[in-house]
Amino acid sequence: MSQPGLAQRMRYALGTGARVAFYAGHYLAARRLRPQKREGAPGFVPAHAMPSEAAIYADLKRLMERDWANIAAGVYAAPHDLVPDLGDLAALARASRGFFKDLPTVDRRRREEAHQEVFERVSREGYPRYYLQNFHYQTDGYLSAHSAGLYDFQVETLFSGAADAMRRQALPPIAETLKGRDQRKARLLDVACGTGRLLGFVKDNFPRLPALGVDLSPAYLDFARERLAAFSGLDFVRANAERLPFEDGEFDVATAVFLFHELPPKARAAVAREMARVTKAGGRIVLVDSVQYGDHPPYDGLLDYFPAHFHEPYYAGYAREDFSRLFGAAGARQLSAERAFLSKVMVFGKG
Repeated sequence: MSQPGLAQRMRYALGTGARVAFYAGHYLAARRLRPQKREGAPGFVPAHAMPSEAAIYADLKRLMERDWANIAAGVYAAPHDLVPDLGDLAALARASRGFFKDLPTVDRRRREEAHQEVFERVSREGYPRYYLQNFHYQTDGYLSAHSAGLYDFQVETLFSGAADAMRRQALPPIAETLKGRDQRKARLLDVACGTGRLLGFVKDNFPRLPALGVDLSPAYLDFARERLAAFSGLDFVRANAERLPFEDGEFDVATAVFLFHELPPKARAAVAREMARVTKAGGRIVLVDSVQYGDHPPYDGLLDYFPAHFHEPYYAGYAREDFSRLFGAAGARQLSAERAFLSKVMVFGKG
């Protein structure tokens, strides 16, 4: 991979700057449009001090600098959609309209704490009870094409355009694991692949690597299949991550992005065991998820606020989980843990 020059650096700076402005603008607009609590209603008071917006945006800038440093060093390629073409812009406009159209319903659920609509409407057959919730108060939870079509836009808005850059921080440990190897003879499993954002980055950078995405949502898998249809060597399987339908040691790399904070304690342990089981000796498990308490103390107030404001019933337990112990009990040793803005990249090695 050739070293990018000044033009590429400017393209990256302009693309990421526009991306942050676009999604941060949506976040601020959504906050202003949100109906205020009725007068006299008690507000949420976090146990820890909240960071300033200036501090958050300065930290977001550091994430983008890290992202660019990886691109400049040839660790991974710049995303192909960093500067949208006309088709991308039209899709963004449609997603923006869908986001604002859905916003009043999301806000109504938040005010009424109505987070069990999915359980009331969907048969439980094939789904664990904890999965049948309106996480983030989003429409249909994870179980409709409507939800799949809005999910990435909602997440980027939440993170002011930083979600993809955080996901890309899974690529350096993947590259390190595959260094000097024939990609065609290795395999990657993305657990809870959702709409396929990480898998897209993986296939952009490791096109000959056979990869498989597994998820519990048929709608999200359909979305991922359509989005990534141009890639070869990529397949999808519907399954519960607590019981992966694969043999021991089938994969060289197993990844999971923004999964563990939505799992109750027993499920977290089960998924850790399964990810370790299907990873071969010498392989790597790479997680990208939320920061935890103490990782960056100025953000501890955000960790108090997030589960209270966005329906995240298992987040407080996640934020205190000892992942070294959790994966150690599953037979995988923690090799590193590094913060990347509001996310944390954890790497585990299978002995």
